[in-house]
Amino acid sequence: MNIALLAHDGKKELMVQFCIAYCGILAGHDICATGTTGKLVSEATGLPVTLYLSSAQGGAQQIGARIAYNEIDLVLFFCDPDKENTRDVDSISRLCDRYSIPFASNVATAEVLVQGLRRGDLDWRDIVNPKKNK
Repeated sequence: MNIALLAHDGKKELMVQFCIAYCGILAGHDICATGTTGKLVSEATGLPVTLYLSSAQGGAQQIGARIAYNEIDLVLFFCDPDKENTRDVDSISRLCDRYSIPFASNVATAEVLVQGLRRGDLDWRDIVNPKKNK
C-alpha cells in the first residue's frame, strides 16, 4: 500500500512518535510525505520515505495529485485544529472522499486505520485499484 504522511507544524512530533510506535507495520508499505514531516519520520524510524516539497512549497498539492491519480491508498494528515488556515486539510480530505481513500486527521483515527492495515482490512484497495504499482 502507498501511504501518505502530512502534519502541521504543531503535530509533527506526534507524527514522529506515531510512526515510531507503528514502525513494524509501516515498514511493509511504501511511504511518501511532505518534506519536513517525511525527513523527521525517516530520521527517527529509519523507514524509507519518498519526500515531496514542504507543504508551504506545494507538497500537499503534490500528494493531492497522487490521490487524484489513485496512487495513494491511505492518508494520515495530523492537523492542528487551532490553525487558522486549513485549506490543505480541506483539499486533501475532499480528494480522499472523492476517490474513497481512507483518511485520518488525528492520532486516534490513524491508529484504527493502521491496525486495520495490519489485519488486512484495507486489502480491498488492491481489488479496487489493481493497476497501481506493487
